[in-house]
Amino acid sequence: MGFIIAIAKRFDALVGPGVMLLYPLYASFRAIESPTMLDDQQWLTYWIIYSLITIFELSVWRVLAWLPFWPYLKLLFCMWLVLPMFSGAAYIYSNFVRQYVKIGMNVGGGTNYTDEQRRVLQMMSLDARKSVQDYVDRFGWDSVEKAIKAAEKETRKH
Repeated sequence: MGFIIAIAKRFDALVGPGVMLLYPLYASFRAIESPTMLDDQQWLTYWIIYSLITIFELSVWRVLAWLPFWPYLKLLFCMWLVLPMFSGAAYIYSNFVRQYVKIGMNVGGGTNYTDEQRRVLQMMSLDARKSVQDYVDRFGWDSVEKAIKAAEKETRKH
């Protein structure tokens, strides 16, 4: 019985590193290799929030030492951020961060792209983005849309 109580008292220390570091590290590696940017947003946002929590803890550790529930609160919050069924970091990104950060703000320089066009450009690698931007500057966005439609039409044939 004493063993179970000891585990319950240190549950945060046993589970915390796996939830707060190991799984996010693994998922971040997978996100880097995936073609979509949605998981990149999830994990970049997670690491930013986790860093802010760590800075907060380091700044006020003397106060937090007096709060016995702090490690459990932190664990629950990080579980909410990490677990795929909640995707809390993605929620924070889409509902709070995105309001203050313009999507594709570094895309297109002074060119007036629509939000949809910026999203398309943002999903590309830097080299591809530069090539498409040069093409758009020379021929206009309509020619890019025509090329995309032609490629989609060609894909349907096969």
